[in-house]
Amino acid sequence: MTALLSIGGVTKRFGRVTAIDRLSLDIHENEFFALLGASGSGKTTLLRMLAGFETPEAGAILLDGKDISRMPPNRRPVNLMFQSYALFPHMSVEGNIAYGLEMERLAKPEIARRVGEIMEVTELSSMARRKPDQLSGGQKQRVALARALVKRPHLLLLDEPLGALDKKLRAAMQLELKRLQHEVGITFIVVTHDQEEALVMADRVAILRDGRLLQCGTPHEVYEHPANRFAADFIGVMNFIEEDGRTLALRPERIRLFPERADRTTEGRVTARAYHGLDLQLHVETPLSPRPLLVRLTADAADRRPVAEGDTVTLGWNDADTRIFKD
Repeated sequence: MTALLSIGGVTKRFGRVTAIDRLSLDIHENEFFALLGASGSGKTTLLRMLAGFETPEAGAILLDGKDISRMPPNRRPVNLMFQSYALFPHMSVEGNIAYGLEMERLAKPEIARRVGEIMEVTELSSMARRKPDQLSGGQKQRVALARALVKRPHLLLLDEPLGALDKKLRAAMQLELKRLQHEVGITFIVVTHDQEEALVMADRVAILRDGRLLQCGTPHEVYEHPANRFAADFIGVMNFIEEDGRTLALRPERIRLFPERADRTTEGRVTARAYHGLDLQLHVETPLSPRPLLVRLTADAADRRPVAEGDTVTLGWNDADTRIFKD
């Protein structure tokens, strides 16, 4: 597959701090791509270089085969949507969406046609005359997205786009963003520190650490086959067991309670229970680790065989469910 965006050996420093260190990455056309990392990993700096607000000191950024590394932001076929939606309070929904096209001095009929089309896709047509203070958080997010999409960029960059939303609306908008991306057929690159958000929305995820690319793959690949211990610990929840000079990593949902068959078993005592509605998380003290093993049970499994704090339990798992790291 030909890359729409090719980042080749890019480096960016701020004084003595190396924010991006010889990073290379290809992103494909019509892909929903997530840059994931903790604070200080370099993900926002990379996004700003793609947008043109920072210039790399080494390497190249190719978009459709053209080097845009030193091209000014207003000349790039790229749009950036910030976490703060920055809507004009005195303008209607329709006016906010049309603003960028008006600045390009497009003909009024063309502006009206394109604004009408994008409002229909983002389900904003019935709110065209409303002002931002008459909108919910999710509606404001859609207006900001429509304003970015109406300019038809080759690439849309989103910096923590759902960070201002509450948990329930955030979950709904994750699916909404994914739907819109598929409908408009534009490559999305989203920056987030939220692992669940990246796994839900993205076709592929890149994990960054200290300005370097740690791992890149589908959500399934980075979750089930982490490249190293850091990636395993960063994505989701992981148990680590030290044995024979190596680290065995095991997801809580892969551990079974009182298994009939298992490659490995151990006895333990339940020291804590955490009920999450859809599942129950047990903290189990075992001889395998100084820290309790975390065991995640579905609500149905927990109902079939209830356990309480202080109970002795048997845990089991298969070798195929573990990952082994030397560091």
